[in-house]
Amino acid sequence: MNFKINKYLFFVLQAVLFLGLFFVLFNSSVNMTIFPFAFGMLFALVWANQKVWIAAPIYIIAGALHQPTLEFAICMLVTVFCLIVPYFIHILCKKTMKKWEFVLFAILSQTANIVFDVLGGFSPILSLVSVVLGVLFMLACITVFEAVLIRGFTNKLTILEIVSLFSIIACLCGGLVCLNVQSFSFLKLFMSFVLLIFGFCSTPLLTMLVAAIGGLGALVATNNPMFFAPFVIWALAILLFKKRYRIFMVIALVCVELLIGYYFCLYTSFGIIEILPILISSAVFVLLPKNLCSEIAVVFNLSKDRIAMKNVANRNREILNRRLGNLAEVFNDMNLIYRNMLKAGMTVDEVKVLLNQEIVDKICSFCPERNHCHRTFADSTRKVFDELVTISFQKGRVTLLDIPSHLTSRCKQTNSILGCINTLTAQYKKYMSMINDVDTSKLIIADQLLGISKIMNGLSKEMEATISFDTARENKILDELTYHNIICIDAVVFEKDVWTMIASVVVRNEDSERPRLVDVVSKVCGKKMTIFETFASTRPGYSVVNMKTAPKLDCIFGIAQKTKNGSKVSGDTYSVVKLDGDKLLFAISDGMGSGEKAESASELSITLVENFYRAGFDNDIILSTVNKLLALHKQEIFSALDICVIDKKNGIADFIKMAAPKSYIINDDECRVVKTGALPIGIVDDPKPLSKKNVISAKDFVIMTSDGISDSFESEEEFLSCIKSIRTRNPQEFADQILERAVAANNGYAVDDMSIIVVKVMEG
Repeated sequence: MNFKINKYLFFVLQAVLFLGLFFVLFNSSVNMTIFPFAFGMLFALVWANQKVWIAAPIYIIAGALHQPTLEFAICMLVTVFCLIVPYFIHILCKKTMKKWEFVLFAILSQTANIVFDVLGGFSPILSLVSVVLGVLFMLACITVFEAVLIRGFTNKLTILEIVSLFSIIACLCGGLVCLNVQSFSFLKLFMSFVLLIFGFCSTPLLTMLVAAIGGLGALVATNNPMFFAPFVIWALAILLFKKRYRIFMVIALVCVELLIGYYFCLYTSFGIIEILPILISSAVFVLLPKNLCSEIAVVFNLSKDRIAMKNVANRNREILNRRLGNLAEVFNDMNLIYRNMLKAGMTVDEVKVLLNQEIVDKICSFCPERNHCHRTFADSTRKVFDELVTISFQKGRVTLLDIPSHLTSRCKQTNSILGCINTLTAQYKKYMSMINDVDTSKLIIADQLLGISKIMNGLSKEMEATISFDTARENKILDELTYHNIICIDAVVFEKDVWTMIASVVVRNEDSERPRLVDVVSKVCGKKMTIFETFASTRPGYSVVNMKTAPKLDCIFGIAQKTKNGSKVSGDTYSVVKLDGDKLLFAISDGMGSGEKAESASELSITLVENFYRAGFDNDIILSTVNKLLALHKQEIFSALDICVIDKKNGIADFIKMAAPKSYIINDDECRVVKTGALPIGIVDDPKPLSKKNVISAKDFVIMTSDGISDSFESEEEFLSCIKSIRTRNPQEFADQILERAVAANNGYAVDDMSIIVVKVMEG
């Protein structure tokens, strides 16, 4: 029951507000000649989703109170008819009415007014001027209603919305100046309250402007400039106490009004009734809740720069920079500790001495001929043991054939010596293998700690720079987006680095994918922008769209593959990964051999490389770590690795090759060859990959292949001739044609797994 009472009370209050608004605008005029504003307010309210079944009847009632004539009633009915009929037709058809259609119906609604004006001898030109002014007023009202009723009191008004609000205030003042009850001025009641609100919640400039606008509205309606001076003086008095309590602003307003009325005698008459509007508006202003004043301040305060918020952001970046730097030092220290934990292996000579002593202790210590062998023939015996240990290390074991005849003639423990040497060398090899695995694991951990340290150092340097927010561009973005009917409730613009500008806007969900959004932001920022992230805002119905400076270059690519004839799966694996910083990673991993084993090797290699690059590790650390991890498998996991990282921002292509075929950069004028180098990954402990930087530009093609493609041609010249003869500019067609010709060169057979990546470089 309470809900229904509140609901009905709301409708009553809404009807009263509309009645007063329409009545004032019916009285608002230009030189008391044309009255164009009431119908514009009616159409604007309906556009702003106010109930037409309340607004339309109230409009007719207000018009009847203003001018109770049959002719005027017909004009109002035609106006309402041209609004309601299209409105309900669009509802029934479930079609959204566009703004230009709404404007057209508003113009048609004034047909009866124009006809009666012409028949009554009124100037047709003035009638057309009245319609134009009414439509412009409607658009101004729509702009303000969209800002306040749709966005709410959460974001500041744009310049266009402020101008539209001023035009509404001027029109209301033009209507109120004619509505007095005896000496009680509704215009003074309205303007004193408006000036108090602007003075407390807005800037001094806007307060002075609204004072002048109020006087201008009264002047346009009556040709009487009487209110210009009082309104400006009110504004000055209010602004003197802007930083104080609200009560001081009210006292200043009342005192200056008394001074104007009694001392300067600017009014024809002045008494208690004349000052009563000031007292009423002042009392209402003082009683306004602080929260409401704060919300209004957000709407009106154009100079508000969110300095506190931006300082907090920079302060947090400073703290994060310091913490990341400290963490980087911690991980670097841990890296050094792990490297110092590596166990140094013994030299070959040290091992021989150790094993010789072990053999003597185990075999010769109980032999009756010990003194004879190790004293009389000491050098000869030691040399024989050294040779046997060396042979055992080289061949894996020693036999009777490896023992010299002079030892077998005098030693009865030869079999025991052979068994002991073979056992000891096998144990030593196993031990050293275990030590090497432990050391390799420690090196892997140390490399990762070093990589993490470098990443954190990089992040720390990125956080070190103070963000300079561009408030001027933020305000301009809000204005421009509003002009293009894109509702934006917030915008932030700053430069991340020398190359990159970041713009973040909060717009309605339906506006987040509009092409015009990027165009407007690009125009304001003076750079081509591109969307790199869109996610839901904390405010329902809105999305956060993050844009950044578009890179100088862009890439599209094509990939073609064919499995070796007779194999179920391909031993080639490729990867295309988007990295941070406008970089793209292209990679081909060719597992040694073909089939499932090769496929498993290449898949493992490419996955490790891909994940490390995504994490932001350096090339050297990535390849070294992947190599060690593959070595720990104790299986023959070898892969030829071909990597190309293209930086779209500066046009640099980094090639890293480990036993991969040559790559090519071609355009209409030249062909550059990127040579191959290094052994496959996973073979040696310390890989030395070939690393090469190349400058690329728009219209370049980057071609990467596995050896199944390159080996299909008899020579490099034949392969280059094949590439140059292809005329298509589509990278996928380019890759497909190279693959077809490679297969054709082998009489239609794929003698090895074949993979090719063709990257086309374009303007960003």
